[in-house]
Amino acid sequence: MEQHSTREGGRNRVLTIRPIALTRKNALFAGNEVGAENWAMLASLVATCKMSAVNPVDYLDATLRAILDGHPQSGIEDLMPWRFRLPSSLAA
Repeated sequence: MEQHSTREGGRNRVLTIRPIALTRKNALFAGNEVGAENWAMLASLVATCKMSAVNPVDYLDATLRAILDGHPQSGIEDLMPWRFRLPSSLAA
């Protein structure tokens, strides 16, 4: 029984690490150093969203809109993925 749980734990670790390895390989095709840095930043944001149970597309959409609408730099912490809450579409 213990051997089974060890396999499951190992499988979970592999599934957690696999996207990192794939991202690292894909970043090789970024074209140049700046492209690779941008790729890494985006991959990090997407991974952080997933760890925070946030849809990355919704997060990026709302965050970029907030920045374009003049969100103050002093409130940058409010834009972090772990603080993201999609606004309700229900009228109050």
